[in-house]
Amino acid sequence: MAADTIFASGFKPLPFWWEDFAPTTEGSTAPPDSADVVVVGSGYGGLSAALELKRSGVDAIVLEAEKFGQGASTRNGGAISGGVNVGKGISGREQAALEMLSDGAESMRHLETIIAREAIDCRYRHAGRFVGAWTPDHYDALAKKVETLNQNTDSGARMVPRERQREEIGSDFYYGGMVVERAAQLHPALYYKGLLAAVRRAGVRMSAGIKVERIRREADGFAVETSQGPIRARHVAIATNGYTGEATPQLRRRLVPVASHIIATEELPEDLAHGLNPKWRSLSNTCRILCYYRLSPDGRRMIFGGRARFTPVDPTVSSRILHRFMTDRFPQLKGVKLTHAWNGNVAFTFDGAPHMGVMDGLHYALGCNGSGVAMLSYLGYQTARKIVGGSNRVCAFDRAEFPTAPFYTGNPWFLPIVGGWYRLRDRWERWRA
Repeated sequence: MAADTIFASGFKPLPFWWEDFAPTTEGSTAPPDSADVVVVGSGYGGLSAALELKRSGVDAIVLEAEKFGQGASTRNGGAISGGVNVGKGISGREQAALEMLSDGAESMRHLETIIAREAIDCRYRHAGRFVGAWTPDHYDALAKKVETLNQNTDSGARMVPRERQREEIGSDFYYGGMVVERAAQLHPALYYKGLLAAVRRAGVRMSAGIKVERIRREADGFAVETSQGPIRARHVAIATNGYTGEATPQLRRRLVPVASHIIATEELPEDLAHGLNPKWRSLSNTCRILCYYRLSPDGRRMIFGGRARFTPVDPTVSSRILHRFMTDRFPQLKGVKLTHAWNGNVAFTFDGAPHMGVMDGLHYALGCNGSGVAMLSYLGYQTARKIVGGSNRVCAFDRAEFPTAPFYTGNPWFLPIVGGWYRLRDRWERWRA
């Protein structure tokens, strides 16, 4: 590996974030025979639901099939969108989309409340976001969104023409773009660590390495059959997102798990890092093969992610693709080596919107389409409030409609085809530009 020109000596096919907090089984206990609520999944959504349930005096047990923090909650890029990504799939339902934008903005406020209340040191930085336009047409499409975003999310959105792009990003790759001031970033594994610690302090019971095999409806609740025996519960909350499995086929067929891949560079000279991202923005683009990137919390590395493949592959394979994407945008990074590369699943929905609700008696908080740090924290909280009966209003993401596609069972066999089509369309649009 060291002989390969893009890999640094000591390269790790693991998340860079795990250098500060790695998945753990600490605090895991044997599951009880019964609980008021069984929460399936220990990511941001599951922990947020369990914490709010406990704060409301409701007994809950969190079940995790792997280690705590094994999934996307410690693998993501750590960007907080402030709600600007939601509601885009609700065509023909403008009011519903506007309500989602408003609640999407609320998810960021809720995240900040959790961080402050629980004193979580997760390198939270309110630095804004720059979305690069892939083509001039994409720039015009972004410009049409500015007023709606500012009216409904107070996002501080504004357009940056190509001739001023260097004020935001050390690259001439895009045709200008949109700045969203109301956006932030954090260290995702340290946020998870702090949330996990808050759940432990609250006295929530948690069990790692427990696979849920089946959930049966009973007269007075549910029997949750696990790899270590059944647990009876009055309520069950599903918070498995991109790792939703066969125990809940009715939810699995409504989610498309898509692999997202990320690389981290070796430490960069301070002036080089500052030149790449002078305002510490979270960065992304408008093309279908999404790329998202930022500086590490100490400002010394580039953390670069994207859809190198739509399915999981060995990180040494995906990292070569991402390295090429990165140097296309930043030629000044040619020759810079990688220290880490990894991937994880995000959950896409068929209407492009996050969802919470009840199906077959099961509560769920799922499908954040790659923008789940704040949103899943918020939907987990809202799900708990719904179980407790303490919500003053219905959350905009709590809707009866949760679409799927005919004959789809949860196996995304079509993703390589979709990925190829998206790449072709991106290249064609770019060539025309």
